[in-house]
Amino acid sequence: MQQRTRKVALTEGITAGVLFGTAAVFIRFLSDTNVFSIAFWRLIIASIALAIILLVSRRFFNFGLVKKNLRDLAVLSVFLGLHFIFFISAVKDTTILNATVLVNTTPIFSVFVSSFLFNLKPSRLAVLGLTISFLGVCVIALADAYPAGFSLNLKGDLEAVLAAAVEAFYLNFGRKTRSKMPILAAMFPIYMLTAVVVGVLTIPTNSTLTIPTSFETIPPIIGLGLLPTAIAHTLYFSSLSNLKSFETATMALLEPIGATILGAIIFFEFPAPLFVFGAFLILLGVTFVAKLQG
Repeated sequence: MQQRTRKVALTEGITAGVLFGTAAVFIRFLSDTNVFSIAFWRLIIASIALAIILLVSRRFFNFGLVKKNLRDLAVLSVFLGLHFIFFISAVKDTTILNATVLVNTTPIFSVFVSSFLFNLKPSRLAVLGLTISFLGVCVIALADAYPAGFSLNLKGDLEAVLAAAVEAFYLNFGRKTRSKMPILAAMFPIYMLTAVVVGVLTIPTNSTLTIPTSFETIPPIIGLGLLPTAIAHTLYFSSLSNLKSFETATMALLEPIGATILGAIIFFEFPAPLFVFGAFLILLGVTFVAKLQG
């Protein structure tokens, strides 16, 4: 049962990693919508989607369990809100390449947080797998940047790194909450509370929440709320039930592969040959992490 459950968690993490590749594409289609509005509505749409699933499946929503873990859920919502804001800002302020690569430094931050705050030391195989996967991400970045070279947009690059750091704390603190709550019972209030956090943060930043009403903005905001949020992020958090935080974060390194496949299908942007080598390294590293037991 332990092994089978771990396999389910790995499947969830891998699926989430691939679907995360859609996020940056959807955000780019929302160039005229501000960061806070994008974050807010993707969370509201994700909340509605989970509410529908709860109703259709007739699953009992335990308000008592939510109340008991409300403080932890609120802390996670702050981390998630900051992550979404920083990442969306990064996609707008730097290239998709830079934002995608830098936000995938999460496993590195997660290892440090796990080690120093939660005393969860990674095995040598885990470190090897993480290192190989991250090298694969760097190879993909090199393949996409050559021969034009990397762009240097310090504000956006810093936002992507901050998004990765905040996500590392989110995963480490979320592992405890996931062990105590069913996934839908945890994610529905997290999405709702995170929407509140995003709304509150508009006050000190002098931002406003706008309602997407044009035909150009409604489809991508719905797609952003459903694919990388309601589906991918829920599966991502769910995988924490049987994966360590840095293992879950490593699964997200599949994001560049998903984004590249999507780019080939939608925009007919086919990857350079070096991409294949980078993708191989990512998959090899993920395989090493997946082979870990317990």
